[in-house]
Amino acid sequence: MPLAVVISAANRNDHLTFEAVVDEVAPVAGPVGRPRRRPRKLHADKGYDYPACRKALRRRGIVARIARRGIESAKRLGRHRYVIERTLEWGSRFRRLARRHERKAAHFLGFARLACAVICYRRAVKLDLLTHNNPK
Repeated sequence: MPLAVVISAANRNDHLTFEAVVDEVAPVAGPVGRPRRRPRKLHADKGYDYPACRKALRRRGIVARIARRGIESAKRLGRHRYVIERTLEWGSRFRRLARRHERKAAHFLGFARLACAVICYRRAVKLDLLTHNNPK
């Protein structure tokens, strides 16, 4: 499920918007107690292997699971990377987002958030159908 949407220029390196994306993630409510403000750990590929990214996570109390450039294989992130790639692919199914037609960034961000809402709605309906068809 998409947790946050942040847009930037296509020619901007991903690690420069890293903190904005982490801060955009909303608190996660559990079954009991206060909502957790931040995730416990964050998995990222080699594109985020910068000291600034690691420091930003450390300041927020998040464990960094970032592949190191030139040391670790990209295959180690396998199942974690699949989740991200799958979610990005869901967003690319919306033709309006596949190629940017809007001149204003605010309009594009609105459509991106709407696409995420539709993705979450479809997932919730699918989960609801699964739980109703298989009562415990």
